[in-house]
Amino acid sequence: MKTLVLGATTNKERYSYKAIHNLIGKSHQVVAIGSKQGMALDVPIETEKMPYHGIDTVTLYLNPIHQREYYDYIISLKPRRVIFNPGTENPEFYTILMENGIEYEIACTLVLLATNQY
Repeated sequence: MKTLVLGATTNKERYSYKAIHNLIGKSHQVVAIGSKQGMALDVPIETEKMPYHGIDTVTLYLNPIHQREYYDYIISLKPRRVIFNPGTENPEFYTILMENGIEYEIACTLVLLATNQY
């Protein structure tokens, strides 16, 4: 399964970086988009909306205001689900996802991975 980490960073103290680390540790394929290019472990962080294929999960680390510019992009990827990590909750986007047949979870990627519920 391939996961897109949206809001990725090279800062090892940030939760998006820790999510990339833990996803790789659990043998998930990871791609990442952030505001600055760089590397998070062996994962390149892109700044453009890349035409990724086979995305199962999008895990969000962007506040709701910054999510808006990604609504159409995320829907175009046709993921199975979108995870809203703490601080990213967005009822407006939940509705859009449901209208497009995409599941969403209000959860913490790190907790899901740690408890084998990912």
